[in-house]
Amino acid sequence: MDIEAFAAVNQPQWQRLHQLAARRRLNADEADELLHLYQRASTHLSMIQAVEQDSPVAASLSATIARARAHLTGAGENVFTSLGQFFTQTLPVAFYRLRWLTVIIGAAFVALGVASGVWAYHHPQLDLLMPESARIAYAEHDFVNYYSEHPNSSFAAQVWTNNAWVAAHCVAFGVTGIWPIAILLLNAQGVGVAGGVMAEQGRMADFWLYILPHGLMELTAVFVAAAAGLRIFYSWVAPGQKPRVMSLAQEARRLITVVLGLTVVLFISGLVEGFVTPSNLPYWLKITIGALVLAAFWTYTLVLGRRAHQAGLTGDLNRYDAGTHHLTA
Repeated sequence: MDIEAFAAVNQPQWQRLHQLAARRRLNADEADELLHLYQRASTHLSMIQAVEQDSPVAASLSATIARARAHLTGAGENVFTSLGQFFTQTLPVAFYRLRWLTVIIGAAFVALGVASGVWAYHHPQLDLLMPESARIAYAEHDFVNYYSEHPNSSFAAQVWTNNAWVAAHCVAFGVTGIWPIAILLLNAQGVGVAGGVMAEQGRMADFWLYILPHGLMELTAVFVAAAAGLRIFYSWVAPGQKPRVMSLAQEARRLITVVLGLTVVLFISGLVEGFVTPSNLPYWLKITIGALVLAAFWTYTLVLGRRAHQAGLTGDLNRYDAGTHHLTA
């Protein structure tokens, strides 16, 4: 096939396609014409590429076809619009759906932490768990120095990445039903034993003053992540009338956004732990800052989340992005 002769014959059609694709608005007849010319030009492009893949004619025609395709299918959603919908609808409704399970997990965590602290405080052989010299050093300077032995910025980045990684594990491996519970047990026991040692050494005030400013939000984020993981686990254990795979996929799509949201939440918590907790601010002010961060999270969840929930949103992808579904009884 002579490409130059082929292009000369069909150039008027391609030029017309280019003109229609460049217009902002088309009437019904012009839209039909655009679709017809688009289909014909696509066939022409295939014929040209079969003869010469890198032909300049093919490149020019491909650009015209791409512009026509964008006119037919519409441009993608603006990225800022998508971000706005994510932070005002998708994310808060995901948090909102987990609100009661988050509270239950938090209460269980506190109960286990208190039990571990009381056990450590009254354990007759506490020396076997931690020698007395180590307990004294821990209570007198190690516990407090932990928050200030590194530069504030690097410490904040370290705790942020570590906590975000833990939260991601809770959600991603929540399908097992074991991982979130194991993380909660280990953390509750660790915090409880630390509190028991501080109480045994008469430094309980230091424990609360250095835990509360960042711990209020940090631990709540872990509770939310664990709640998301357990909800994903429950979706395939009790799928209802849906197939297990479909139920699991749907719940995972709805709650995987929690990982992204908690990354932002834990970043704020990391800033508090890195810059507020070890600072010389009055203790009441540091605790107030931590409480305000927690209050902002719950206000965001309950106000925007409830609004999105009442609007019928679930945090799932739209029907086009989620794909097709099997019919169920």
